[in-house]
Amino acid sequence: MSAPERIPPRNVTPGAASAELLAQGELTVRGRIREASNAALFCTVAYDGQEAACVYKPVAGERPLWDFPDGTLAAREVAAYEVSEATGWGLVPPTVLRDGPYGEGMVQLWVEVTADDTGAELLALLDAEEPGPGWKAIGFAEVGRGRTALLVHADDERLRRLAVLDAVINNADRKGGHLLPTPDGHLYGIDHGVTFHVENKLRTLLWGWAGEPLPPDVLGVLESLQDALTDGAPLATRLSGLITASELHATRARVNALLTSATHPEPTGDWPAIPWPPV
Repeated sequence: MSAPERIPPRNVTPGAASAELLAQGELTVRGRIREASNAALFCTVAYDGQEAACVYKPVAGERPLWDFPDGTLAAREVAAYEVSEATGWGLVPPTVLRDGPYGEGMVQLWVEVTADDTGAELLALLDAEEPGPGWKAIGFAEVGRGRTALLVHADDERLRRLAVLDAVINNADRKGGHLLPTPDGHLYGIDHGVTFHVENKLRTLLWGWAGEPLPPDVLGVLESLQDALTDGAPLATRLSGLITASELHATRARVNALLTSATHPEPTGDWPAIPWPPV
């Protein structure tokens, strides 16, 4: 994801203050992000002496999908942020649902990354049969002229946490271009519009830990998330305004299943396991 040229983004530190800025600030459209599949506008938002760059995705600019209800992608992005915050991992940039110049939409804080190729340090193609130290195998990919290469991702704790979050929210589109490593060493995931489906839709590049035990600290986070999703809990109440009751029930069931198995999920074969294109 790249901003239109000659528009210097000015960011604030992600947190409660930035969420308030996104929700209350004056939103000014500066350009369009051409690579996005749905309408995604690069904006600035200003409030109470603060200004930041952000992304605005109006509901009116969402393309209809055969398997997701029309006009729901923006709310799903906000729901993904809410679940991310509940884990304490801060894997999704501050995201709010609000009115804007083109109607209601998702507004998310712009994140500055370490390089133009955001997945360069996290994904690789190897001319090998097995991943080397520090890498996890995803699978073999065609690279042209009948040749294949091993697609791998980094054996990185940040990615592992993101893989767990994706399993909870049932992310149907975790591509390499959705990974944003920042100069301070943090990692964010973006583009969570196709999440929270009641059917298993998990489609991701982060299969390297499939079938492996979940670390004790991750199980602790899932236990806390289980409590946070109970009826009447603040998180469950917020999610009920963003996704359907059946989708919220399915989210609880996925958390329970992860705690019961205590392992990373594996592809089921009922749905393409890896998104296309992968980056």
